[in-house]
Amino acid sequence: MHQLILNNFAMHIALAPLEQEQVLSFFQIKEVNKRSWLLHAGETDRYIYFVKRGCLRMFYTDKSGEEHNIGFYPENWWACDIVSFFKEKPSANAIQALEDSEVYYTSLQKLENLFQTIPKFERFFRVLTQNGFELYQRRITSQLYKTAEERYLEFRKRYPGLEQRIAQKHIAGYLGITPAFLSMMRKESRV
Repeated sequence: MHQLILNNFAMHIALAPLEQEQVLSFFQIKEVNKRSWLLHAGETDRYIYFVKRGCLRMFYTDKSGEEHNIGFYPENWWACDIVSFFKEKPSANAIQALEDSEVYYTSLQKLENLFQTIPKFERFFRVLTQNGFELYQRRITSQLYKTAEERYLEFRKRYPGLEQRIAQKHIAGYLGITPAFLSMMRKESRV
């Protein structure tokens, strides 16, 4: 039942059976319906989420109302507005379910307690944060110098199979292009 999250932990730290039981007590699990909001812009992100099933997205809405997808979080990914969560500040971003989803979640206070109870989790979340920071740096750099087609191929590599699950407008919003241009580009290049 909890194997996916335990396997995710095992990517960076080894847990004894008792520690596995302990860590699960710091998390709650809930169902999230498609199009439900886990965070609205302007709210403080109170939880960090691990996606057991489904897919979430984090996005920013500009002054003209256009949505810019920052990231997608399918199964086995962690999601939160990290600045809002750790600094306890209002978020400029929103988090929404793109599919019916099931997530594990915990608060900052529980996470701090987890670090005290099982100190190796500080390492786990440090590695998780480092990997996330690398992902965002690559994404920003990609937006600056790669073509739309190169960004699309990068998207497909980073999120295998996701384009069959989510709306084309969300992929286009992530790539920084219009849905019509994405459709045209896919037809012309047969990617």
